[in-house]
Parts: sequence; structure tokens; C-alpha cells
Amino acid sequence: MTPVANVSQIRLERRLPSYWRVTFDIPPVNIFGPKNLAPFNEIISKIETDEQVKVVVFDSAIEGFFLTHWDFLAKPEDDPGMPPGTTGLQPFPDMLARLSRAPVVSIVSIRGRATGCGSELALASDMRFASREKAILSQWEVGAGLVPGGGPMARLPRLIGRGRALEVLLGADDIPGDLAERYGYVNRALPDSELDSFVEALAMRLASFDKKAIAKTKRLVDIASLPSDAEIVSEWDAFIASVGRPAHQTRFKALMDRGFHRAGDVENRLGYYVGLIGATSARDE
Repeated sequence: MTPVANVSQIRLERRLPSYWRVTFDIPPVNIFGPKNLAPFNEIISKIETDEQVKVVVFDSAIEGFFLTHWDFLAKPEDDPGMPPGTTGLQPFPDMLARLSRAPVVSIVSIRGRATGCGSELALASDMRFASREKAILSQWEVGAGLVPGGGPMARLPRLIGRGRALEVLLGADDIPGDLAERYGYVNRALPDSELDSFVEALAMRLASFDKKAIAKTKRLVDIASLPSDAEIVSEWDAFIASVGRPAHQTRFKALMDRGFHRAGDVENRLGYYVGLIGATSARDE
């Protein structure tokens, strides 16, 4: 086993030349933001170009959180000023689109909250496995007056159907692991005690197969199932526009006043709190 590379709180471990792990370790609750773009892009580039890697598993070192939302409190100096990527998309959706098309099997192992960016990474990955007791997925943004920006409108209906996608996106509520499995949001929800061993066994199995066969099969499935980049462009533009809208600013302040962006009950039960804020806002309008 090769040493772990520490890349600005996103750790890359080469367990085998053919099997890598990427671990999010961004205390306290795995909020993803501008300062994480460059190291994440570096990892995606390595996944795309390494000739030996066949499978990559994404997981978390933070208890209760796989990967959460965008860092809305990022400072201007945190922005690396990255131009659009090779797809023509803005950096974060570009990295997700490239991961989807990489000639490597991408797997997310979800223990804790995969909300916003975490859900979008899961949707862009090839396979999703979740802890039945501890996984929570959500696209919470509409409840805070936002439009999701990382591609869920393009990807989620293809995965779970239009009606359920609208329930997830417009309902903006927490989706526990067992319901996520029934909807097809994840491949399987496993007992928490079995999640690690299942994902490890699957990753090792895939790592033993021929890379050209994996890549060719995945590319043909991609033709039938992946959205075009053009479908995702408008999502990011709508997300950026929605950040400045009064409806979001009012709801964002109410969430911040209750503890959003900090370890605590709001981050632990974000679906409940965006519903609470929505009901309060509706009474005031």
C-alpha cells in the first residue's frame, strides 16, 4: 500500500495501483468550497490520466458527513480563479462531468450526509452505496431560495424518474438511506456494519478486471445515460443568479441565525430547517 497524499483536506490513497481511495476530511462538517477546487481538480486529472487505476472510491473521515453544501462564507482570497474546464463548464460541474466520463469506475460510499455538493458528486459517480442507518441524501437548495448548480436536474430524472426527481429537488428534504435505495437514488443501502466490507470487496473485484474492458463498457453505457454538458450549463448559471435573489438572502440569514454553516442541529437536520424557514417566510410574505 502506498502512502496517503495529503491534498488540502482531500486525501488520495493509492491502495493498489489499480484501486484508489479519495477521502474528504474538511472539518467540521465537510463543506466544499473554492479553496477545495484546485486539489479536487488535481485528483480528477490523475484519475483521468493514470494508466493503471481502474476503480476509485470516495468516502469521508468526518463522522456524520459524507460531503455537504457549497461554502457560502468563502473569502475572496479562497477563490483560485480557475477558468472553465475542458468541458467548457465552470470548475465544479466540469470536474463532475469529467469524473462521469473517466475510463475508471467511480464509487461513493456514503455514511452521513450527502447534501448539495455531496449529492451532486454521488449522482456524477458510477455507483452509489449507502449506510442504511446513517446515510442522508438531499438537494436542499430550493428550500433556501436557491437553484441547485452541480447537475442534479440533468442527472437525477435519468436515475429515478421525473416525479421522484421533482420530489427530491422541490421537496428539498432529507432522504434517508433506505428510501434512497427504494427510489434508485443509490444502488444499495446496506447495514452500516456491512458497508465498508461490501464496498471494499467490490472495489477489489473491479480492480482485478481488465481496464480496457471496463473503459469500453462504461463508455457505451455513458452514451445511453449521461446528460450533455449543455444541459448542465444552465444549472450553474441559475445557481449563481439565485444566490443574489432576495428570497435566498432572507432564507440564508434565517438559517445562519439558527446555526447554518456550523456543527450543530441545523447541519444535522437541514431538511427540517429549510422547511421551517420556508413556512416562516410564507407567513411573512
